Amino acid sequence: MQLDLSIFNPKARSLIGLDVSSSSVKMVELASDGKGGYRVERYAIEVLPRDVVSDGNIVNLEAAAESVRRAWKKLATSTRHVAIALPASHVITKKIIVAAGQREEELELLVESEANQYIPFALDEVNLDFQVVGPAPSSPDEIEVLIAASRKEKVEDRVAVAESAGLKPVVLDVESYAVLAAFELIEAQLPERGKGQIVALVDIGANVMNLTVLRNSQPLYVREQAFGGNQLTQDIARLFGMTFEEAETEKRHHNLPEKYDTELLRPFLEAMALELSRALQFFFTSTQFNQINHIVLAGGCAVIPGADEVVASRTQISTIIANPFAEMLLSDRVRGKSLATDASSLMVACGLALRRFDQ
Repeated sequence: MQLDLSIFNPKARSLIGLDVSSSSVKMVELASDGKGGYRVERYAIEVLPRDVVSDGNIVNLEAAAESVRRAWKKLATSTRHVAIALPASHVITKKIIVAAGQREEELELLVESEANQYIPFALDEVNLDFQVVGPAPSSPDEIEVLIAASRKEKVEDRVAVAESAGLKPVVLDVESYAVLAAFELIEAQLPERGKGQIVALVDIGANVMNLTVLRNSQPLYVREQAFGGNQLTQDIARLFGMTFEEAETEKRHHNLPEKYDTELLRPFLEAMALELSRALQFFFTSTQFNQINHIVLAGGCAVIPGADEVVASRTQISTIIANPFAEMLLSDRVRGKSLATDASSLMVACGLALRRFDQ
């Protein structure tokens, strides 16, 4: 979903990928390395106060904007153009097949009449956009068009947060598409660049576990389950008598007493691996597939030390931690060790930053 790209050449101008999740604000700025690859210019993560964002909705606009402003200050960049994203739950998407060779205006009319049939809101209440995917699989005389629609208020909230922080949103994407853009960089790191293999991309954030099973970058199956890192943060707060915010900070800095590992961390990782096994069972029983070649762990919970080992041991499937930056050059401002630790939680921000290089 684009905003005003007619006046915006993504290649010519720097762009920050801005991800506002339920637990933090994440920013990534990429540049070309001059050889067809990318260089990580800078990135920043700013923890959000609790309940500023809930179920993808921005509940406290001022607090969210303040966190975005702080993250941007940390970034120390002059770039103010940002690509932002809506949670997939806020966007209705549908693929339609239409005759090839139509003018833009004709396509717009077709998309509107099609959208009228399946969007449960009046069209003047939604932001509607479409993108030609390519030739239709069934016929060379037809093309496949992806339609995306979201309630205007959902779009306006995200835009307002960026603008209140002094930034200029120029691209509006969907979080799940941004993750897939970053995933292509990870797929290239798998044996035989992941060709023909079935990969489970598991994004475990603060509240939700998202499973996307892919083959050749195409989603075969998607499932969402209520499970996330906030459960661990609440347990830490309870056991050590901290506020939720203190517990979140200490968890991120691995700065907790010894009994944390045995009493909280280990049981949490076991529960996570069990939830993931369950989600995979649903995939096997509801499709014709009966195996997964690789698991890629992403999201805030993937940064927990040992997460990949516990999952691999329970599922008996080769498991890696998502790092879309693994083959990128790093600028002097980026500490490689910190980025490697944070990489799995930066999938959306990375995918958004990649929009700078759209053709």
